[in-house]
Amino acid sequence: MLTGERVRLRALEPADSEAMWHWYHDPEVGRWMESSPPISLAQNMDKGENRPRNTFEQMVLGIEVLDSRKLIGYVSLGETDLVHGEAVLESIAIGDRDHWNGGYATDALRVICRYAFEEMGLHRVMLWVVAENAAAIRAYTKVGFVEEGRRREAFRTKGRRYDFLMMGLLSSELV
Repeated sequence: MLTGERVRLRALEPADSEAMWHWYHDPEVGRWMESSPPISLAQNMDKGENRPRNTFEQMVLGIEVLDSRKLIGYVSLGETDLVHGEAVLESIAIGDRDHWNGGYATDALRVICRYAFEEMGLHRVMLWVVAENAAAIRAYTKVGFVEEGRRREAFRTKGRRYDFLMMGLLSSELV
């Protein structure tokens, strides 16, 4: 188990699929995420039963509150290049609204980045974030991510376009 001050990261279980399905259908949780066609709860449960095994190249981990073991979100690290020591933080979400603004995402970011640097031997973790997603940018900045670039009008949701920021964190910069 990967633990921080507030959270524990763990492999997802099939039983987690129902909570995740509800998060995917919450417009506030998914506001800054890539949209996809809706799927039924049964389809999501099947997806959870057949989830690929986590590897260093691609992993999705559940975020649990450390003291209660309640699942509140997930984090995904992928596109790992072990030769060059890089990976992409593909997504992080605190789906349980009762745990927004409690420092859980920041702690989960520290834990996954520490794992990437110390256990996987990576040198750099990068991510893309919508420029208007202030809460996410605050969390990323708190752990040491810095803006490295911008893709103009690269994200579209509800008929509007937004810039994507590329942020990066080197192993020596983790706060």
